[in-house]
Amino acid sequence: MTGFVYILQSLKNKRYYIGSTSNISRRLEEHNAGESKYTNLTKPFDLVYFQKYDSLTKARQIEYKLKKLKSKIIIKKIIGEKYIKMDP
Repeated sequence: MTGFVYILQSLKNKRYYIGSTSNISRRLEEHNAGESKYTNLTKPFDLVYFQKYDSLTKARQIEYKLKKLKSKIIIKKIIGEKYIKMDP
């Protein structure tokens, strides 16, 4: 079964959501219908990116790596700004 990694952007707060699925159309409908606990409060969404993979397992692995990378970038930025502000 093929899999997809997708990125949605909230039209409400402009934030991004990364996910994976075997059916992009269905999953976008679920997000916009409020069927996802995490994205329910920030709907509606636009699909801004997707990539197809040979398997759903591979798509989930890529999703995990992207989410981990995103978190590391944000944390490094916050830490960097904090130390800059603390310099005399």
